[in-house]
Amino acid sequence: MQKRMGEAVARVARKVNDTVENKTDSLDLANCKLMTFPIGIYKAMRSVTEGIHNISLANNELKSLTSRFVTTFSQLRELNLAGNYLHRLPEEVTSLLHLRAINLSRNRFRRFPEPLAAVATLETIDLEENEIAEVPVEKLATMASLRSLNLRANPVGPEVRLLVRPLIPFDLLLSPEEPVPKA
Repeated sequence: MQKRMGEAVARVARKVNDTVENKTDSLDLANCKLMTFPIGIYKAMRSVTEGIHNISLANNELKSLTSRFVTTFSQLRELNLAGNYLHRLPEEVTSLLHLRAINLSRNRFRRFPEPLAAVATLETIDLEENEIAEVPVEKLATMASLRSLNLRANPVGPEVRLLVRPLIPFDLLLSPEEPVPKA
């Protein structure tokens, strides 16, 4: 087990080093078995954080995202957090002034992450396969840049299903309604 853990740490270090050395705008730490965002990465990447526009932390074991992560990578345009154990986002997400797309599918959200409604630049929100029943419709309707909201495989209420253009200016993706069983 220690050998596998050591290999995982080495893989993360390689990916971080590649990003820093090549000055790329992306950091891909998907499938690295991360339970938290490693603190050492902040120091290792301090010279390039402003240039990081895309981060993938998909398919890890993250239970939370810290405010430090959000404020450190303030220039993010795309953030992929699919396939983790997240159930909320830090309020500081509202400071991501360039964020256009966020993937939070396959997590543990029970309600719509309200800080997202304050991110004016968001075009795409993917919340497929969570446990969301209620959606802040009024707030979402004011999001001028929002083009697509994916709520497939969520137990959303019937009022959300009534939302259609022109009431909302974006595509709302929902799973088909389950047929009511006949007695």
